[in-house]
Amino acid sequence: MKLLIILFVTLLFLGPGVFSQSSPDHKGGFTIKFDEEGKKELRILAAGQFQVIYLDEVPEDRNNFSFNLRRARVTTYAKINDDFLFVMQFGLNNLNENTLSPNGRGESSQLSFIDFYGQYNFNENHSVGAGLHPYNGISRLNNTSTTTMLPMDNNPPSYATTGLSDQTSRHLGIFAKGNFGKMLYRIAINETLNDGIDMRDPEISGPAVYGGHRILGSKEAGFAYAGYFEYNIFDLEKSILSYKPGTYLGTKKVLTIGTGFFSHPNGSVYLDQNGIATGDDVLILGLDTFFEAPVGEKGAAFTAYGAYQNNDYGKDYLFLTYGTGTMWYGHCGYLLGGSEKKIRFQPYISYTYEDLVASEEARKRFGLGINSYIAGSNFKLTLDYNRINWLNAENFVTLQVGINL
Repeated sequence: MKLLIILFVTLLFLGPGVFSQSSPDHKGGFTIKFDEEGKKELRILAAGQFQVIYLDEVPEDRNNFSFNLRRARVTTYAKINDDFLFVMQFGLNNLNENTLSPNGRGESSQLSFIDFYGQYNFNENHSVGAGLHPYNGISRLNNTSTTTMLPMDNNPPSYATTGLSDQTSRHLGIFAKGNFGKMLYRIAINETLNDGIDMRDPEISGPAVYGGHRILGSKEAGFAYAGYFEYNIFDLEKSILSYKPGTYLGTKKVLTIGTGFFSHPNGSVYLDQNGIATGDDVLILGLDTFFEAPVGEKGAAFTAYGAYQNNDYGKDYLFLTYGTGTMWYGHCGYLLGGSEKKIRFQPYISYTYEDLVASEEARKRFGLGINSYIAGSNFKLTLDYNRINWLNAENFVTLQVGINL
């Protein structure tokens, strides 16, 4: 832990001289325009996050430190005109000692499509689209941007369907999005994974497993439905892409109240006393609020987010970070004032509480960290501490370097 702190402080002092010479004026992405009006254009964005992780409890033959390429992404979107938009994102997640391969051709070390969808805009307020898309339901956090998160990384239970019914929080399907005044909406009809991460077989009188599509077939369990609706009280949040910012770094005054859902009929399966496979509907409901506002006139800002989630994955379901029960989550942070051309700090705190039906003990997660922004938001360092209390306590410290171009 001491080594991480020393490394973090060293990078903070080196950062302004090394990285901030030209980046503060870079607004993100590279744009190629094909006409003078800018109606035909191609935009390219790139992002990466590298982590140094320290775990306090490891087997005797394991090192406490490890490296992880958390995310590597390239996003492109093309506007043919004001009516049509095409979005493609490719990259990889979590490249580390367990996913590297000798020649880079292993399953987990391959680049893959993350987003791949087309969109038609009826007008500036309403659109429809289809493909491999990230228009999710449930909550803001389930639709958040990974490059503008306030805490270092996502809250795992908030990504309530990742790998169970979708691919890296993306579904293959159709969606509609838009706004009626300050009321924003996104809804989707999606086909679900046949072989998800939960490959367990149900047992007689045992808990449900998330395998409806695989066990019952696509006719009974092939589709899922999602939606998220939010009302903007102050500034209106609209973006050409789907991702919700985790922080605006004080450039907006935002207060939203949102609610969402995810429904997968017969998504889970259990065996009754006679050994007959029976479908169990998956229904996840969310309610959340997001607030950010500038403080004073020197660039400071306060950010807060809170969410309640009711998760019904089926009878006594519990698998990895997913479980039938309720979840409360919140985080807040304060951006210290200063010029965006100089290093800026943003301490934060987060907390998760889960009451799981299949567990007598609540699962709790506490997080504490600090972001440092060098060269605006294009270069970001985060030092993060997390403690998980459930069955056995686990502590880990992570230093993450993030670059957005």
